[in-house]
Amino acid sequence: MTILNILQFPDPKLRITAKPIVNFDEKLQTKIDDMFETMYDAKGIGLAGTQVDFHKSLLVTDVSHDKNQPHVLINPEILSTNGIVDSNEGCLSVPGFQDDVRRAENITVKYLDREGAPKECEMTGLLAICVQHEIDHLNGKLFIDYLSEAKKQKIRKLIRKQEKD
Repeated sequence: MTILNILQFPDPKLRITAKPIVNFDEKLQTKIDDMFETMYDAKGIGLAGTQVDFHKSLLVTDVSHDKNQPHVLINPEILSTNGIVDSNEGCLSVPGFQDDVRRAENITVKYLDREGAPKECEMTGLLAICVQHEIDHLNGKLFIDYLSEAKKQKIRKLIRKQEKD
C-alpha cells in the first residue's frame, strides 16, 4: 500500500467536484486501500478522494477507537437528515485548525460498497458528522466554508505565515 499526498488548503484542487465512479476494478480497490493507509497514517477518521487528488466520488472513514470499523462509501448521497448538532471539526487538508460546525445529528445515506453493491444506512453521532464532512469534500466544500469571513481570513493569514516559516 501507498501513503498518498493529502492536498492542503488553499490548493484549488480541493474545490473540484468529484465525478461518479462506474468502474469497480483492481485500480479502484488499490485506491481504497491506499486511502485507508493514508487516513490511518495521518491519524484521521475520514478521507475523501478529492483530498488525495482523486476526483471520483469515494470516501473512507473509521471513527472507531481501535480503527477496526472501516467504511467505504462510493457515490454517496444523503437521503434524509434529522436533528442538529454543533461539532468541533478539524480536517487533514486544513491541519492545525478546528472550529464548530453545525451538522445534522442523524443521516440516512445511499451509496455503493467497494464491490459496487447498493447500500442504505442510517448513521448517527460522529460517523454521521464525519460522512457529512467527507461528502462536502466530494462537492468541493471545506469545513471552513461554514465559518465567518473573519475566521476564514484568520486561517488564511496563519497558513501564509506557516508557509513562510
